[in-house]
Amino acid sequence: MSYDPALNDFFETIKSFITLSADSREALASVMKRSELPKGTVLVHPGSICKYIYYIEKGLTRTWYVKDGKDVTDWISVERTFATSIVSFVTGQPDIRGIELLEPAIIWAIGHDDIQRLYDSSHEIERFGRLLVSLGLVQMQQRFDELHFATARDRYRRLMEQHPGIIQRAPLGIIASYLGITQETLSRIRADFSF
Repeated sequence: MSYDPALNDFFETIKSFITLSADSREALASVMKRSELPKGTVLVHPGSICKYIYYIEKGLTRTWYVKDGKDVTDWISVERTFATSIVSFVTGQPDIRGIELLEPAIIWAIGHDDIQRLYDSSHEIERFGRLLVSLGLVQMQQRFDELHFATARDRYRRLMEQHPGIIQRAPLGIIASYLGITQETLSRIRADFSF
């Protein structure tokens, strides 16, 4: 193994949907760029093209857009997950969404052109990319369904089950926006769950 041992977490994470050969791990690791960045860093500016898939080793990101002058959070990425604009990354078109760090973070970036080259030379990495996009599409559909069919309490409960520490890490306004509710409603729901 000649790649950075810090990538072991990354390869463990993706084992849930693919186990790569040593050669594929080396090839993928060779194009991944590690960055330690401060809270507030904008990884993708709204209206720009998302040229990277970001793996979050440490930290917290949010994906947001502005609608009717209001800041709306539509995704939160925690450690051992990915942050990207799938549509922009795949199509090369600008996205209305931005991605920013809510905490100081360690991230690994995989560039669009680099991953495309690897797809051409490695069936395994091409499969990894396909599975990653499929996962993103499933998550988008689940998020859509959750916002349209689940109650605010159910959305809060699910967030707490999946990421129990997130309420201490992200500002309440961002959590409320992500859940599609007001901060006042979030406060009432939290009070009901606190005993």
